[in-house]
Amino acid sequence: MRYGYQDKLLRINLSAGSISTEPLADEMVDKFIGGRGFVAKLLFDELPRGIDAYDPENLFIAATGPLSGHFLPASGKTHFGAKSPATGGYADSNMGGHFGPALKYAGYDVLVLTGRAAEPSLLVIDDDRVEIRPAAVYWGQGALTAEKNLKDDLGEDFQIMTIGPAGEKQVRYACLSHDFGRQAGRSGVGAVLGSKNIKAIAIRGTQGIPVYDIDKAYAKGVEAFKKVAEKPGFTEWTPEGTAGITNWCNEVGAFPTRNFQTSFSDHYEQINGKAILKKLKITDKGCYCCPTPCGKYGHATTKIGEAYVEGPEYETIALFGGNCELKTIEEVAYANYLCDELGIDTISAGAVISWAIECLEKGILSEQEIGRKVKFSDIETVDYLLNQIVAREGIGDLLAEGVKRAAEKVGRGSETFAIHVKGLEWTGYECRNAPSMMLAYMTADIGAHHARAWVLGHDMAGAWTNVNDLVQGGGTVERQPPAQVRKESASYVIASQHTRPLFDALGTCRLQLMELGFEVENYAELFYFITGKERTWEEMLGASERIWNLTRSISAREIDGFGRSWDYPPKRFSTEPVATGPNEGYLIPQEKLEQLLDWYYEARGWDANGIPTKETLKRLDLGDVAEVLETEGVPIR
Repeated sequence: MRYGYQDKLLRINLSAGSISTEPLADEMVDKFIGGRGFVAKLLFDELPRGIDAYDPENLFIAATGPLSGHFLPASGKTHFGAKSPATGGYADSNMGGHFGPALKYAGYDVLVLTGRAAEPSLLVIDDDRVEIRPAAVYWGQGALTAEKNLKDDLGEDFQIMTIGPAGEKQVRYACLSHDFGRQAGRSGVGAVLGSKNIKAIAIRGTQGIPVYDIDKAYAKGVEAFKKVAEKPGFTEWTPEGTAGITNWCNEVGAFPTRNFQTSFSDHYEQINGKAILKKLKITDKGCYCCPTPCGKYGHATTKIGEAYVEGPEYETIALFGGNCELKTIEEVAYANYLCDELGIDTISAGAVISWAIECLEKGILSEQEIGRKVKFSDIETVDYLLNQIVAREGIGDLLAEGVKRAAEKVGRGSETFAIHVKGLEWTGYECRNAPSMMLAYMTADIGAHHARAWVLGHDMAGAWTNVNDLVQGGGTVERQPPAQVRKESASYVIASQHTRPLFDALGTCRLQLMELGFEVENYAELFYFITGKERTWEEMLGASERIWNLTRSISAREIDGFGRSWDYPPKRFSTEPVATGPNEGYLIPQEKLEQLLDWYYEARGWDANGIPTKETLKRLDLGDVAEVLETEGVPIR
């Protein structure tokens, strides 16, 4: 018996209509743990090299971890993966809610979809019964609407994941939606599911999960919930959720504003966590087994409509409230609702829209090309462009491709302010005075994403001293000292890139550790009581390093010419000083960016082009990966 897992992979070929199961491979479990590790291993082993992301042979993977679905804090995470429509390389995204535990209770650790259904379809998993059903009646519906209708039709006890019209139209940053406000937003996994003609996956599970020592696991779970509630930041984080860091980010000059032209917003107090409490919030909303619900369910009214919505969280506030400069929390929340219903990642959408507005301001795109005048601080602009994108009509067809492809097509200097890395749009932290965080974005394996490593505090050392200061903000905006480009940045980033993604492999949320300081030793104990395998936290971090090198190897195999040039940020960050605020005048010159990459590659054991060496891969027990790369002509030394 494999404790902590169901020891079953569910494989469905949509083209053939075939459904089968198989046990988990020992190597996959022992070396890659679960979740994100399973995604990486399956993609490397099974993805045909060089296919398009929308090719039927692309894999769509949903994977749980060994701690998913158990009685412990925030054990509701699910990891999704595919070849990325956004970057052409490795893609993954994780989601909270209840979908992963339901998959596990139905008897499966992993779901792998290949092929393409002949018609719009729905996948229904009801314990051992797995069916592919017609879904034409739901096709074209919004993601939230479709989930509601499917629950009405199938039953409230089904956990349902949907795509919106954006996934159906294969917008390259389409997301997966679940639980009326949880999204797997990054890297276009929703577009891959749409390319397979799957509108939704509905799961009902009633089975138990084998546990090595149920009594000790239960006792440790009770203790863990108590410990989390006793942490100093517990009462600070819960009321506002991630929106609580808005003040601090603005006060240290890290808040993206007007397409990252600057890093400070005058209206931040109108769009922060306290504004949510005052103007939106109805109740807290948490994921499976979560004692610290970061979701805020509320109601927003604007001049163009009203909506009930979960959110906005910090990233949506940063990209719509800052980057698109929407002036009120109600407008930010309504933009959040539009993205949720249409099935679009709020981060990429905010970045794409702000890029288009700046193109108009600079005369690069005309009103005729865009279809109307668009401007910052205008909810009608956001509404218009989102609907154009999802319909792939007019300018929307260009913007649906993401800022990298759009800027390459438009040219005329627009590439300079197309804010992305590797083709994935930048998230909510401006980094021209934050070299460690800049390096984290540059080297994130799926493209510009903060969830791989959050090291902004290292750059802003002294700006805050504890979690309460981080949430509340300092209350005053002062000139920040210039952050030094230091070799230590590489080690900070790498340590975070091993720690944060490890939670994606285990199947739990990282908030309890990263924001509240819930000690890592608790996870090692829980892992043992649940799986029966004794692993220290350091040993599990070793598996995380193995996974990181494998995901890098996947992109090296899939993208011609992949390497150092794919790790560069947009030219804006190295040539245009911050315009206003506490970091006014700062930038990181290209030579400093090169230095950061040199230090990082050296610390990783990669060559000067950013490709893992044979020696490094062998050290990580990935010698077979080195052999495959060499056989397939990937430059590896």
